[in-house]
Amino acid sequence: MTETSSSQPPRPVGPDYLVAGRYRLRSMIGGGGMGAVWLAHDQLLDREIAIKQVISTVGMTESTAEEMRQRALREGRIAARLSHRNAIAMHDVALEAGEPWLVMEYLPSQSLAQILDLTGPIPTTQAAQLGAQVADAMAEGHEVGIIHRDIKPGNILIADTGRNAGIVKITDFGISRARGDVQLTQTGVITGTPAYFSPEVARGEEPTEASDVYSLGSTLYTAVEGTPPFGIDENSLVLLHRVAAGNINPPRQAGELGPILRQMLDPDPAARPTMTQIRDRLAVIAAGESGNTATVLTAPLTVGTMPIRNYPSAATTRAHTPAPPPAPQYSVPPQPIRTTQWPHTSMVSAPEWQSGPESAGPTSYPSYPPRDVPAHGYSSSPKVLAAAILAVFIALSVLALVLIGTLR
Repeated sequence: MTETSSSQPPRPVGPDYLVAGRYRLRSMIGGGGMGAVWLAHDQLLDREIAIKQVISTVGMTESTAEEMRQRALREGRIAARLSHRNAIAMHDVALEAGEPWLVMEYLPSQSLAQILDLTGPIPTTQAAQLGAQVADAMAEGHEVGIIHRDIKPGNILIADTGRNAGIVKITDFGISRARGDVQLTQTGVITGTPAYFSPEVARGEEPTEASDVYSLGSTLYTAVEGTPPFGIDENSLVLLHRVAAGNINPPRQAGELGPILRQMLDPDPAARPTMTQIRDRLAVIAAGESGNTATVLTAPLTVGTMPIRNYPSAATTRAHTPAPPPAPQYSVPPQPIRTTQWPHTSMVSAPEWQSGPESAGPTSYPSYPPRDVPAHGYSSSPKVLAAAILAVFIALSVLALVLIGTLR
């Protein structure tokens, strides 16, 4: 654990803020009930990381502040138990002036929720592959005693750049529980997202591995149907009662996912498959008749025929790096026609030009006489020129005759 302390009042947290003398904040990339998530640079290991600022303890009683610190440490310990390619890795727990920060793997990505906002429901084979990769990570989590408790589209990330593009990772173990851990939330308080709760959790019962299965089922249902299994209601209490009753809206677009979704969403926790069983069955659906189920668990995810990384990011990732300032735009007011008077000519309009954005502003180039008016001012008309030549010829002839008469 990295820790630093200061007797001076903490300065406002923002870009360039240094956490624990090591993690330099760059930009905020997310937020939630347990605090903001920042993109930061680990100055010791020279790499980008995601760092979660747990809700500030400023103004709390000492006992409440200590509970918050212990909760952050608990989240770090739980996430650190799971080392899986489909789970965001936990690197460190840092204390900055007594405030807890969670240091995690940074994955340039979009959440499944963002993908669904862009694409609408996704094909069943892609939903099956996504579910298989999440189930693979959570099956390992269940083996080491981790219950996630908040599996939902917003907590499933799909990498969209680099060599990991298309790989799925589960994140945010902020309300996770491990078997044997002391309960740190108040009795009777339900934490999580009601639309993806299992009925037993909505009724106030203790979540189990079967509850995670139900939440993953709700997530996959949303991916193929476009809405959660109990619909959408702005009144969370009404939605909570609907979930507790366990009567889902029958899936209509799930196709071959329909049977397994119904089992995952069974109101009876004992009737639901295990995460391992879910992983294996989803992998078979994603692989198809001639596919390789092992490849499904490691292959990049696609939506339709387009790789995930080709979809535009929502307030991501690539929003992680501040955009360069736009090129300056210049507004050129109407200008009076500039004129220059050349000898023996009428007024000639001078050209006006506007420079490109790289210039300081509009530029006026010098005025020049027209092409048929030489700088000395005489006309170059063909008739006038011919007359001048004839006059010169006559003058030379007269001069020659005078010379001949003089010599005789």
